[in-house]
Amino acid sequence: MPTPTTHDLFTLTRRFEASPEAVWQLWADDQLWRRWSRMPGSGASYEHDFRVGGGDLSRSVFTQPDGRTEHLENRATYFHLEPPHRLVFAYESVVAELPRWASLVTVTLAPAEAQDADAPAATDLTWTEQVTFITPTGDGSHDLPHLRGAVQLRFNAMGLALAG
Repeated sequence: MPTPTTHDLFTLTRRFEASPEAVWQLWADDQLWRRWSRMPGSGASYEHDFRVGGGDLSRSVFTQPDGRTEHLENRATYFHLEPPHRLVFAYESVVAELPRWASLVTVTLAPAEAQDADAPAATDLTWTEQVTFITPTGDGSHDLPHLRGAVQLRFNAMGLALAG
């Protein structure tokens, strides 16, 4: 009997103190992308091809507290790029050679409304992810919170990359 799949959808938004063009560069510029796109563990390798039909491939080895090691892999493909407003991509997360989840992600970048005329440029980044959990962890109850938390960690790293 195959493992049942579960589906979910979530949207997270983060404001960055930078223009949409600068936030777009987090994907478009290879050096900036490497500042925030990271895999946990050691021995990580990265490939980045930011164009329609291109994608990303990230791999690493993660050591569990009990000493077990897991090979991690993320594979992404870009479907739509509309600089500096929107990008659409799909990705798959593989842990120990098991596909854990696959997602379709839409990222939108919109100028944030200034609170006053002298405020610096800001961007509201909205990340909408439609996820299919293929191989759950245990009963699967922690998978969605784990994924949402991982996106929040990406946002934190993006902010640091923008700050230089």
